[in-house]
Amino acid sequence: MAPPLSGVRVLEVANFIAGPFCAMQLADLGADVVKIELPGAGDMVRGTAPFIEGESSNFVRLNRNKRSLALDLKTDTGKELFRRLADDADIVVENLRPGAMAKLGLDFKQLCATNPSLIYVAASGWGQDGPYAQQAGLDIMAQGMSGLMSITGEHGGAPVKVGVPVCDLVCALYGALAAVTALHARATTGRGQYIDVSLLEAGVSLAVWEAGRYFATGEVPEPQGTAHQTSAPYQAVRAQDGHFTLGATSPATWAALCRVLNLEQLLSDPAYADNRLRHQNREALIVRIEEVTETEPVDHWITLLQQAGVPCGAIRGYDAVFTDEHLRQREFFPEIPHTRLGLVRQLASPMRLSDTPARLDRAGPLLGEHSVEILTELGVSPAEIDELFSASVIGAPDLRGSDAF
Repeated sequence: MAPPLSGVRVLEVANFIAGPFCAMQLADLGADVVKIELPGAGDMVRGTAPFIEGESSNFVRLNRNKRSLALDLKTDTGKELFRRLADDADIVVENLRPGAMAKLGLDFKQLCATNPSLIYVAASGWGQDGPYAQQAGLDIMAQGMSGLMSITGEHGGAPVKVGVPVCDLVCALYGALAAVTALHARATTGRGQYIDVSLLEAGVSLAVWEAGRYFATGEVPEPQGTAHQTSAPYQAVRAQDGHFTLGATSPATWAALCRVLNLEQLLSDPAYADNRLRHQNREALIVRIEEVTETEPVDHWITLLQQAGVPCGAIRGYDAVFTDEHLRQREFFPEIPHTRLGLVRQLASPMRLSDTPARLDRAGPLLGEHSVEILTELGVSPAEIDELFSASVIGAPDLRGSDAF
């Protein structure tokens, strides 16, 4: 069966993470994503190390299942070609600074005048309006402004950001979800719509426990290391040779933990009678737990606790993650073809649809790899394409030495 978004055309005008990751979700689900890139330069991620035979390893994984059209949108001809593409498109995804597409004459208002069914996703740092709108916005600024950095790390320590660009990535996922929702709405109304998603609001939206506490009590959440905001024991604990994670928050798992650690006396201790009290007295409780767990290695405790039904797990580096047997058996690291590099290992889509699975057709394209193909589909003649090349309005890759040449 064809992927669920087969037949949907997406135009992506984006750099770095949020826009490309959003469009990649749509591409994985079957959409034909045409990535518009500046000739000779392209998405800035193309310049990020490490490189494999001159190609950015990051780019070929972040932009899979897309086609690249190298098109200069600052030229009148480039703008006109983009408008023609947009007239036949379902979705536009862009993450330029608010107002940039309007200056080009390619914003939602102008594009939907000729294509009222167009869905337009605009991802930005702070949103399309408001006092912050025109400020530069990167993931680390959004993590700081959203409050995430204020609760990440150890109590009393320096500010720490989440290790992955979480605001970028979550903003992208909201953009993709909103686009699919807008497609569903369009089936009824016939109209497209404008979607405004931001890194800041994506970050703030994750503060589920923190909002619950602050709105109820006025208490300002603080960093708690690996500990949970409302439950205990739920954190990393020390073993003889490192740390492991532990989550014994239900009556059954709490009792099982105490039995495994030979701490049955805690079951009758009024200080730990329920989850609220265990959280309230968490520091003393973790001292009691670690007095025992420090006597044996991580693997010892994970084996015993898992046998007892207590949620727990190792803390692994990505060398272990990317060679994990469970993920290998679930085929989460497939190899897919790249025009120049051959087979390239990928992270599969975590969206596992039984009837219409996500696709993994090809790794991220070469800059301008599909320029001729896309313009030909648009009805541009070979002679006109040659003129566009000569005028540097469009670009194409040097495919000499590759299997595609």
